[in-house]
Amino acid sequence: MAVKPLSEEKLKYYEQLLLKEKEKTLKMITNITDKIKKGNKDSSGDLSSYSIHQADHGSDTANLETEVYFLEEEQKKILLINQALGRIYDKSYGICQITGEYISEKRLQAIPWATFSIGAREDEDNRKKKKK
Repeated sequence: MAVKPLSEEKLKYYEQLLLKEKEKTLKMITNITDKIKKGNKDSSGDLSSYSIHQADHGSDTANLETEVYFLEEEQKKILLINQALGRIYDKSYGICQITGEYISEKRLQAIPWATFSIGAREDEDNRKKKKK
């Protein structure tokens, strides 16, 4: 089934959707960064900046690693959103980077920064599984 190119109106709609998602993601990055800077002593109520027990130290480290992971994921999302905005501005938004066909609006509604159509994404995932 052929998918029609996006109208100017739709491009504006997705631009606004992406800008809202970018704002929300930037707030999340700020919150995570603040949490990492404060460290565990503020969040746990502990007055000491160091864990006394090894298990506490391990928990603190695991929590920090989790926060850093989430921070990295949100930063990747910002990059993808910025790239999607660039595609809107150069009128290539909504085109699958593998097949060259238009990505369905249903997919763009779910993931407005998507670069692949559903079929191409599944093919890419299957190709990666075969490499392993």
